[in-house]
Formats: sequence, C-alpha cells, structure tokens
Amino acid sequence: MTVHPSLQPSIDAWTHSIEAITELVTSLAEGEWNKATCLPGWSVRDVVSHVIGLECEMLGDPRPIHTLPRDLYHVRTESARRMEVQVDVRRHHTAPEMLSELEYTVIRRSRQLRNESRQPDAVVRSPLGEERSLEFVLQQRAFDLWAHEQDLRRALDRPGNLDSPGAQVTRDLLVKVLPTVVAKRTQAPAGSAVVFDVSGALEFLRTVRIDTQGKATIDGSVSLGPTVTFALDWDVFHQLACGRVRPSAVAEQIKIDGDRELAEAILNNFAVTP
Repeated sequence: MTVHPSLQPSIDAWTHSIEAITELVTSLAEGEWNKATCLPGWSVRDVVSHVIGLECEMLGDPRPIHTLPRDLYHVRTESARRMEVQVDVRRHHTAPEMLSELEYTVIRRSRQLRNESRQPDAVVRSPLGEERSLEFVLQQRAFDLWAHEQDLRRALDRPGNLDSPGAQVTRDLLVKVLPTVVAKRTQAPAGSAVVFDVSGALEFLRTVRIDTQGKATIDGSVSLGPTVTFALDWDVFHQLACGRVRPSAVAEQIKIDGDRELAEAILNNFAVTP
C-alpha cells in the first residue's frame, strides 16, 4: 500500500462522493441535466462539468483553450472565470457524452489516488491555482465533491449522505475556519464566547473564545454564559457555510440566544466559499 495513512480518509471520502454523484446522474433523462441548482447560473450539467474539469486538472490535463461568452451574469471575478471555463466548454454536451467523460475521469483519477506515493506535506498545485500541501488539497477535493453532491441532491430532490465520509471531512474543514469567521471577519469583541450547537445527521458542539488580545481559539467544551449561542441543524449549517443559502432564508431554522447584533454579524460573514 503506497498511500500515506493520513491521506486515506480524504481519498475514501472522495471515492464515496464521486460514486454517489455518478449514481445520481446515470439514470437522468436528457432534460433533467438542465435542471437549475442553487448555484447561480449552474445547472445539473454544469455542476458535473465542474467536477469533471477539476478532477482533470488534478490529473495534470491541460486546461481547455476557450473564450467565455460575455453575457454570463454570474461570472464576476477572475476566480469565477477560471472555474467557468471547464463548465462552459461542456455546456452543449449530451447526457451520453457527459456520462462517458465522467466515467473515464473517475477511472483515471481513482487509479491515480490508489497509486499516490507522495508524502502529505508534498507541495502540489490545486485546481484553484494555489500551491498547497497534498494533504490539504485532497481534503479540499473531498469537501468540494461532497458539497456538489449535495447541490445535485437538492436540485434532483434526492436527499442523502448527510453523514457520509465526505460530510465528515466537510465538517472538520468548516469547524477549522469558525475562529476566522468570528474573530477576523466579524471582529467579535475581546472576551466573547460564541457557541455553535449543531444537531441532525452530524451532531457537534464547538465554542469559539476571543481572548483579551482578540485571538480566537476553538474547542468542544461548554461555555458558561456565552455571548451568543447558535442552535441549528447540520444541513442548515453547511449550506450557510458553503454560501448556498442566505441567513434570512433559513432564519426560522436557527435558534439564537444572546447578543442579537453580534449573532447577525456572524451569520452575515458565515459563508466561507465563493
């Protein structure tokens, strides 16, 4: 076995989600590929195109040479333009063409991951154009795949896998950025303690504490007299953190105790993906 043990959970999560995505779309009629998702401007076909494109980049395939149309209202940043190329180049592909490319890409990528012999700290280039450790990039790919699996499930009304290996990788990554959300993006005052009490398919409790210097730490212990407590379902938590819904759209599904103004500021800074 060549894969480093610390990389295996991300590879397992990736495998679980890519197989779930393949199963979701294999039986779709041609028209169902055009169903809108919660991602602005992207259909089911577009989400699958994005998945294929980024996995091809992980394989080292050259990026398509393609000029984007000027009327794509949802493409507003250079990062979005980079993502859109892999999507737009496939916009007129038929269902059989999409399935064939997806299957071939999964076969190639699975073989690459099975034979991965690099160390977790090896520096690689991510599909976002960043130089990061192999361990982080594999976690990022597992997270991205699971999030898009959920996008497809919502669009196709086929919920599931909210506690899958991909969901667990996603939870761990989202929890890691909570201190940044609370301290840096929201600038919660020194001495604050913000509790996230998450229920549902994945249950967890985390407390972000801001010390007298404004530095944030996070742990799983209960806080006495927290400044703010959020109680919400895991499905709502990850959709907020992934920018899939606005706080106002799920306000009735979030119980807030404590400083209301600070709570609203945190929710308005909660999305950590573009």
